[in-house]
Amino acid sequence: MNTPDKPPTSPEPLKLSEVHKAQPNIDATETTTTVSTADTQSVEVISTRGIRISIITRLLLGISSILVLIFGATFLALDFFSEWRTYIWLIAFVLSLISMYTWVRLVMSPVLEMFRAMSGTVLSYQDKDFSIGLNWQRQDELADLVDAHNALGYVLREQRLDLVQRELLLDSMLQNTPVAMLLVGNRGHIVFANITARQLLNKGRKLEGHTLSVLLQNVSASLKEALDQGGDGLFTVHADQTSVGAEHDDEDEIYHLSRRHFVLNGSEHELLLIRHLTVELRRQEVQTWKKVIRVISHELNNSLAPVASLANSAAALVERQQYQRLPEILRTIEERAQHLESFIHGYARFAKLPSPRIETVPFSVFVQSLASQQSFQLLGNLPEQALSCDRAQMEQALLNLLKNAHESGSVTEGVSLEVKRTVEGVRIEVGDRGPGMSDTVMSNALVPFYSTKRHGTGLGLALAREIIEAHGGRISLSNRDGGGLLVSLLLPQN
Repeated sequence: MNTPDKPPTSPEPLKLSEVHKAQPNIDATETTTTVSTADTQSVEVISTRGIRISIITRLLLGISSILVLIFGATFLALDFFSEWRTYIWLIAFVLSLISMYTWVRLVMSPVLEMFRAMSGTVLSYQDKDFSIGLNWQRQDELADLVDAHNALGYVLREQRLDLVQRELLLDSMLQNTPVAMLLVGNRGHIVFANITARQLLNKGRKLEGHTLSVLLQNVSASLKEALDQGGDGLFTVHADQTSVGAEHDDEDEIYHLSRRHFVLNGSEHELLLIRHLTVELRRQEVQTWKKVIRVISHELNNSLAPVASLANSAAALVERQQYQRLPEILRTIEERAQHLESFIHGYARFAKLPSPRIETVPFSVFVQSLASQQSFQLLGNLPEQALSCDRAQMEQALLNLLKNAHESGSVTEGVSLEVKRTVEGVRIEVGDRGPGMSDTVMSNALVPFYSTKRHGTGLGLALAREIIEAHGGRISLSNRDGGGLLVSLLLPQN
């Protein structure tokens, strides 16, 4: 049979006996039913059907003709063999029955064969094979049914071809997207994984059928931690850890993880999207630094221009020996200088972060110092082992996080701090019950000078990131169930 993709042809009709098994009780003495291969155009009959005669009319005409002939012959015979009247009528009755049965069988045999053919094509439709069409050479009611059946097959075939093309396009898009995509079933088995996901998790090998928990044993600790933690968020893969897809082996790589849950075929599934953000963040950092230069230049001009003008005014007053306004001018110059000094100091503190001076600080003392400066709710028990860090820098980082938590719109009772011991070290989590972060904001939250606040400097999270990474740790952001943001700091501890 020709496939639907080949050009239209006029194939030789195939007898039903070549496609379907013959039924033992059907006499196919007159078989006009054929099966033809459907082309890309509309289904056409193979032969001209001629004048329309219904099946019932065909049966009635045949039976009437038989009865007229038989009874005519009977009356003629009675004229010559009147003494055999009973036998003649009996013979006429038997011949009438046999003739009518033969005629009905002759007329209905192709009809029954066509019904079997339709049943076979329906089974083909169930197997998603729409390439078979039917042909009926008579012009009757069954011809209308055959035409409707062929039209249905043509529509289904076109829809199938369109669906196949869409599936190929969708699969091509999913496979070649730079975002790693994983579809995980309710039992933890991977149902679908694109090329990027295979490269990230299994060195390019197939992932379908594997269990996600088993695969995570061979990936970086930060990636495993992000997937185990749940929710959306950012995580960093250090340069000394395996990170397929990284463009710079000597630099840390930043990824964004998002999760979506939905029901597929009656069972719960989870879609994991892992996006590599390092290159994009570098590009954004360049743009941000350009913005910073413009901001600094603007601030310097706004401060230095008035100072220069006031200095000229003071010099003119001194020449004229008018000293009454000098104290006011000098105070204004001092205020502008102090403002400029504060502005420069804030940016210089971030740019010139000193190397951490590690010291041992008991957690109780450290948390008490934080509580004296910012209010929060302490969750869980503090570890007995002391914290090894630069106390001043670590306090600064956590104070920035606590300040952001209060400014997020969260209620005071919703701001929390939790310290936990893990296999990798110490985890410090700062949470709030604000609105959380969108994907766009979360992708840029750690970029220096990026801020959604009207008067924000954009240094809080960036400074915290610099401090944590200077201690050999990493920072991650994730939205909490029920609303709010959770900032996790992981510090390596001996």
